[in-house]
Parts: sequence; C-alpha cells; structure tokens
Amino acid sequence: MDLKTVLYDHVGSTAVITLSRPARHNAWTGRMHTEYRWVLQQAENDPDVKVIVVTGDPAGGAFCVGADSQALEGHVAGGGYVAGTDDDIPTPGFGVSPAFDADFAYHFGLTKPVVAAINGATAGVGLALACFADLRFAAVGSKLTAVHGKLGLPAEFGLSWLLPRLIGLGRANDLLLTSRVVMAEEALEMGLVNGLAPADDLLAHVYGWIDEFLGPVARTSLAATRRQVYTDLHGDAAGSVNEARRLLDIHMAGSEFAEGVAALNERRPPEFP
Repeated sequence: MDLKTVLYDHVGSTAVITLSRPARHNAWTGRMHTEYRWVLQQAENDPDVKVIVVTGDPAGGAFCVGADSQALEGHVAGGGYVAGTDDDIPTPGFGVSPAFDADFAYHFGLTKPVVAAINGATAGVGLALACFADLRFAAVGSKLTAVHGKLGLPAEFGLSWLLPRLIGLGRANDLLLTSRVVMAEEALEMGLVNGLAPADDLLAHVYGWIDEFLGPVARTSLAATRRQVYTDLHGDAAGSVNEARRLLDIHMAGSEFAEGVAALNERRPPEFP
C-alpha cells in the first residue's frame, strides 16, 4: 500500500506505527484508518515483531486530535456519518470473536500487545484508539478529551463500554458526560494512562519499558494472556477458570514453559526465542 497518512518502522522487535498528518495535527480520516489497519496487519503477520507501538508524528504537535474538522463538515453536508473507507479495508484481529469484529475492537483479536505513546493532544477517535491499546504512556502536559459532547454527538467507538472498564464508572462518566479536557497528570492519577515521560523522551521511555518488562515474557504467553483478558471481559468467572485450565495443558507441553522452569531453577533470566 502507498502510505500517505501513516508511517511504519521497526525498532528491534517493536513495530512502530506513526499517525502522520502533521499539517492537520495528525487528525483522523478514512484513509488514515485504512492505512492504520493495513500496517497493523503487517505487524501482526510479521514473525519478527513482538510488540506494536502507535504514536503521533511529533511534527504535528499531537498524538491525534480526532476526526479532521473538514471531514466533519462533510458529514454535516451529507446528513449523516460517512466512514470514508472502502469495503475491502484490511481486517486485522477479525475472525477471533464476533465481539471483536468492529472498529478499534479489532485490537482485542490481535496476538501482539499494542502500546500507545501519547505524545500530545488526544481527542475523540484519537482517544478511542489509545484506549483500545493494551497500555498507554503519555507525554507530560498532554491533553486528552472525549470531545463528542461539544459536537452534539454520542460517545464514540465503544468508549461507553470501554472506559468504565478501564477507570471505573464514576470517572468514566466524568469524562464522557462532560467531554472536559484532562491533563496527562490527572489521567495517570485516574488510571487512564500507565506512565508519564517528558515529550522528548517519551518514545525512549516506552522502548525501555518494553525491553525491561515485556522482553523477558514469552511471545506465546503474551498472545495467550491478551486473548484471555479480552475474551474474559465478555464472559464469566467460571468460563475464565476453565479456559485457563485448558490453556495450561497446552502451554505446559511447550518448549517455552520448559525454558521458563529451567531459568527459574537456575536463577537466571529466561531465554525465549
């Protein structure tokens, strides 16, 4: 695909997806959604990729300010929502569960963790994208907002389902009903983001965190645990316990479990492929 709104690169075993429309503060469009899903599929299919990072082009001074305001004018003129994507848009993460087969929920069907590096203003669909990532790190002083209420819209892209599960009902209602701006520092306090770093050091901080905390974890464990977490969100306690028992039988027969046990007994870091 000829990428025009998204950049794709690798830092070691980490795939880096950069939302890049700097002249429009990395605002979201149908083309960006198509390109984002295409590169996400490349990362998912690449055996050398262990983790995926999504961030905004620093030249845009934002992570993603939401839907492009000019595109919003098109929705007004058309009298309704127009996705701006073709029917053959890539479908990363689809086919795992019907509960995941929708915009941004498709992240739950991936096998690789997605980490959002929120390096500036984040609003609307940009906030939804960040929330559907597994982990979020933000630049000090960044602003986050749902924004939909100030546009006369309902909560977008499943945030009404996701935010209460991320930060609790009261805090979710605070953000969703008011559409107020939250600074990164408050977002950390309420659990919306996992950590902060200066803007100039954010990506380095995220890469270091990945190396330190995800580096020692087996890829098969990451894939299985993500699948458990997001499947269990739609299930029940007994179903979760029974599925965990089934997966234990599978993983305990694997070479990575054997290496993990050997490393534990030999008091050394595990050496997973």
